[in-house]
Amino acid sequence: MELKKDSNAVSIDMLLIVHSEKRRAAQGMHSDRQADPRALSQRRGGLQGIGNGIRRWQKFEGSDVHGSLTEKEHPQQTQVITSYNNQGTQLTVEVHPRDAMPQLLKKFSLAKRLQGDKNGNTRPRQPGAKDAHAYPWDRSSLKSMPLDLRQFEKLDTYASQVTVKNGLDELVSDLLQEAHSDLERVRVIWIWICHHIEYDIEAAQEKDRQAFKPTDILRTQKTNCDGYAGLFEKMCRIAGVQCMTVPGYSKGFGYQTGQSFSGEFDHAWNAVYLEGRWHLVDSTWGSGLVDSTTSKFTFLYNEFYFLTHPALFIEDHFPDNKNWQLLKPPQSLKQFESNMYHKSEFYNKGMLSAHPETSVIKTVNGKATVTIESCAPTLFMFMLNGKQEQGLLSLRKNGMKLDIYPPTVGTHKLQIFAKGNSDIYSSVLEYTLKCNYVDISVRLPAELHQPVGPSWFSEQMGIVKPSHPDPIIHTSDGRCSVSFGVEEGISVLASLHGDEGPITEETQRRYIFQVQRQKRAELKVQLPQAGKFALKIFVKKRLEPGNYVFVFNYLLCCTNTKVNWPMFPESFGNWGQDNELLEPLSGVLPANRNIPFKLKLHGIAKALVKGQDTWPLTLNREGYWEGSCSTAGCHEIYVMVLENANHNFYSYILKYKVNAQ
Repeated sequence: MELKKDSNAVSIDMLLIVHSEKRRAAQGMHSDRQADPRALSQRRGGLQGIGNGIRRWQKFEGSDVHGSLTEKEHPQQTQVITSYNNQGTQLTVEVHPRDAMPQLLKKFSLAKRLQGDKNGNTRPRQPGAKDAHAYPWDRSSLKSMPLDLRQFEKLDTYASQVTVKNGLDELVSDLLQEAHSDLERVRVIWIWICHHIEYDIEAAQEKDRQAFKPTDILRTQKTNCDGYAGLFEKMCRIAGVQCMTVPGYSKGFGYQTGQSFSGEFDHAWNAVYLEGRWHLVDSTWGSGLVDSTTSKFTFLYNEFYFLTHPALFIEDHFPDNKNWQLLKPPQSLKQFESNMYHKSEFYNKGMLSAHPETSVIKTVNGKATVTIESCAPTLFMFMLNGKQEQGLLSLRKNGMKLDIYPPTVGTHKLQIFAKGNSDIYSSVLEYTLKCNYVDISVRLPAELHQPVGPSWFSEQMGIVKPSHPDPIIHTSDGRCSVSFGVEEGISVLASLHGDEGPITEETQRRYIFQVQRQKRAELKVQLPQAGKFALKIFVKKRLEPGNYVFVFNYLLCCTNTKVNWPMFPESFGNWGQDNELLEPLSGVLPANRNIPFKLKLHGIAKALVKGQDTWPLTLNREGYWEGSCSTAGCHEIYVMVLENANHNFYSYILKYKVNAQ
């Protein structure tokens, strides 16, 4: 086109190249942290835009191919004018001599930082087809390029200890002292930011704040997500590594399953160019967490968000430009909203997959089942509406299975937690359960803790080769016997828990009678009534102080309403675990009867039964102590032993009650 000129101007041709990229927000982008029970509250905002009237002049060197004119007549160099309006639209104008061949300019988007890096590189190109990683994740690595994190150990230690002295250039220079490749340069910058920059909670709550400048971030060592991303980009540019800031939506704390995203973007992260491809990082979520109850930031490094595999990164990051997904094919916003969201800890703790693969589950006949596959044995727990109730969680060698029974119709929140090398369980998955039917007959005891049934964990704790490998035991007459091997030096304790009793700690154990045969323990159980009961198993090392530790429990089920078994006799400390009681098993004896006794007792000299009178027990050929006693006139009956023939005092080992006449 030709522009109208005044009498003093030369005649020029102008080529207008307009590149418009819609910016969804003009002021104050900030982000929430990654999802976590202690993570920060979700904030919303927009990316700081370029103000109107900002211009950039560039000169292209070289002569015109059609000949040259004197400088007074026509400019000999092509001139380029670039400006931006408040919406982030870029207008580039190329001015050149008449009849010269127009030069197509590069079209830059998000032209907030157009300066080149120290090596003279111009702004990096946008990702193309060769940057798209194959979808889905092949489980071989959480990273978008092969990495051995052990190679970074010394580098990470060095980078985390570098301090700010004079400015950003010097800081980057100090960090690069130990970095010898682009990957190592990106790593030291990432580590430094994640260990030194704190999330600014107060600034995140301001709606009309100004963008964070790198100098201000270094001074306060605080910022929000666009400050993290901007600082990361600036430091990478100084280090000579191509880097870009990527705005978009995120699934952080406060995110609700199935939530839709619209309006302003709520987060920003980075892409770095390494070994011929783009890779994704999020230093905001890599640095730590904010406790939503105290609003205090805690540095808690998260390796997951460094060069994350794009197929995993898309689960909680949706960029404004689909090319930055680095996926083939890219996902739509609708897919992002509806897809299952695995939190970073899901992958950090070695999880591989979960089923169902949808975040909303409908129960079938009042039941829903969730399974998780992991690359190594892992401990799990769950919460349904904030309580560890109405579920059966069984550990598997590489994962777990959870059957959940919502107590009411309606919508319920299911959270699943996993435990890694630390003692802390971290949230890894969340589901929304929709229940339209409740089966009252499957109501589970409130005291049923997890896990249910023996597993690799109980074996690790010294309980092996159980007689009942399944977590549920059905009994028609209210009695059952459970046995398992016990490793040397391990003591076992068991208790019975039901919603309608037994209540006290003593009676919880009196419906179980434990027998030890060599290296195998047997638990004889008699239920006080029909219903569902938790049979809890605890262990401890005999020679070590401390309490018994819960290992697992069985779910005992009995539908026979005629069941009404009494407690077993009460045992005392001198009752050896290798002793055996054959009769009487009932802890309550009838009045005015002769009651036969038969026991196997080890390491004793004499045994007797004491009631109104005293009746000695004799040792038969099979090694059992036998005899009988009368309950006439008695309220209680005791079994007593003399451990050494040279002693003259007996010890109590069993106690029976006698029914009133």
